[in-house]
Amino acid sequence: MATHNEIGDYREILLFLVTAGVVVPLFRRLRISPVLGFICAGLLLGPYGLGRFASVHPWIAAISLSDIEGLAKVSELGVTFLLFMIGLELSFERLNRMRKLVFGLGALQVFISAVAIALVAIWLGQPAPAAIIIGGALALSSTAIIVPVIAERKRLNTASGRATFSILLFQDLMVAPLLFLVAMLDPRTNMGFGMGLLTALLPAMAALAVIVGVGRLILRPLFHLVAATRSTEFFMAACLLVVLGTGVATATGGLSMSLGAFIAGLLLAETEFRREVEVTIEPFKGLLLGLFFVSVGAGLDLSYVVRQPAETLGLAVALFAGKAVLLYGIARLVGLASPVARETALLIGPGGEFAFVMLTAAVAEGAVAAVTGAQVMVAVTLSMIAIPFIASLTFKWAPVRPEVKVPDEFSAPVDVVAGQVIIVGYGRVGTLVGDMLVRHKIPFIAIDDDIRLVQRERERNPNMQIYWGDATRAELLKKCGVGSARGIVVTMDSPKAVELVVEAAHREQPELTIVARARDANHATHLYEIGATDAVPETIEASLQLAEAVLVDMGVPMGYVIASIHDKRDEYRSLLQPKTEGARQRRAIRMSTRVKAMGRPKAEKTEKSE
Repeated sequence: MATHNEIGDYREILLFLVTAGVVVPLFRRLRISPVLGFICAGLLLGPYGLGRFASVHPWIAAISLSDIEGLAKVSELGVTFLLFMIGLELSFERLNRMRKLVFGLGALQVFISAVAIALVAIWLGQPAPAAIIIGGALALSSTAIIVPVIAERKRLNTASGRATFSILLFQDLMVAPLLFLVAMLDPRTNMGFGMGLLTALLPAMAALAVIVGVGRLILRPLFHLVAATRSTEFFMAACLLVVLGTGVATATGGLSMSLGAFIAGLLLAETEFRREVEVTIEPFKGLLLGLFFVSVGAGLDLSYVVRQPAETLGLAVALFAGKAVLLYGIARLVGLASPVARETALLIGPGGEFAFVMLTAAVAEGAVAAVTGAQVMVAVTLSMIAIPFIASLTFKWAPVRPEVKVPDEFSAPVDVVAGQVIIVGYGRVGTLVGDMLVRHKIPFIAIDDDIRLVQRERERNPNMQIYWGDATRAELLKKCGVGSARGIVVTMDSPKAVELVVEAAHREQPELTIVARARDANHATHLYEIGATDAVPETIEASLQLAEAVLVDMGVPMGYVIASIHDKRDEYRSLLQPKTEGARQRRAIRMSTRVKAMGRPKAEKTEKSE
């Protein structure tokens, strides 16, 4: 039985879970990033908030955070999981194809901003090592806030969205080198720079080589074995093992855990398990990132704003304005249109979460004075809190026109193509559907839960987009682009699984064309009721094909046979579809689409069978 002290050990965790349960629904309802809610909650519950009064009112200690150091150690895993997810979205191949945006625009933004900020810091009296660290920290922006903000506005695939995302990707790549720079600028280091660099780089490079080499050899076989068990628990355990295992390996080599997780994400991004891994890790990433921002808020002393309002607020405004002006000029220099450059600059202008990681490490190692680090972190927090408001004003004040495009040399590929078809179940039926889509040059993505089938199709066609996973989970359908898909074809053997997929797809996009395989007439009727546009019963289709073969063999002209088969199929549909307004609308849309595809006037019998 747990003692009172043992129960008290869980106080911080319980407080965080209560905070998450309140903050996320509340801030989503207000259409504000939950990140801001976590930071504000940390400020309220931390030692500089309610914790100030714990000594006077002991009961407050029960609802305030005190073990900030312990909380911070666990919360750093949030950044590790974030970089793992970024690696999954990127992949080595996509990183290479996006090199002009990432390594061109992104590199110029980071290096020019870092140098400019460092020069200003030296001018303000900071020592050169501290100025370099502050410049690198403040050059970074908030991936955790900016990406969700532009994704909620459906602007990730716009010109400015792609440019912004590419800059953030390069910034994320620079986190590990910048953290290494912090360690090298530690004044307590007795070795020279060259010897220190060699001593730090050798184990680091060895760790990276081991991760990349071993990862390429064992990751796919490992996940193949786990997927074959069809155990959700084992698959989750494998995902967590990869993230934490690679993180510990790089940490042992002297680099950050985040870099190891990022490389693991890059390696898994090239496999058929990518989408299912994303769905599995997403809840952990969201929860741990929330914990990270709570710890950030709890560790900030906003009394600096009260004691030195002009300096702190001025630093936050200067950071935002300076970075935005510099980036606007850089974006125009590399060829981006003025509206795209302006929107990108305003989004990238504020500081980011990795500044906390760098400055905390620098203060701990004595490279940056504690007072300076605290003041800069407060300014960064203030600028981050302003991101959703800056984005909202930017989108309303000067929206980018749809005709404004990123130049061809800066175009960024996307994995999910708008207007593609999703095939759920790629067995014999799904393969035939896929072959017909290819013949008519319609792009598609396939999902199947049979790992042997997925592996066979990947080996047969390495460029094919087929992923292993459980498509009955709405999150997996979202990752595969159901929100922007042209249609979805459900060919699974299990009637219950077909129903779950149809319900999830219809709930995500009510206007989506959903064609589903039905076991029999009763099953087809139920599929129509839950949102299917077309339900194809196996028994009826087999009968129609037999009838078609008989009529042709009997000498009836093919044109008459096809017409009669289509009429009979429509009669069956009219009997199977529920007599609801929604069903009538779906039928009208289907018939209209069919008529247009045939290139003749609308059929007179479009609604006759109703």
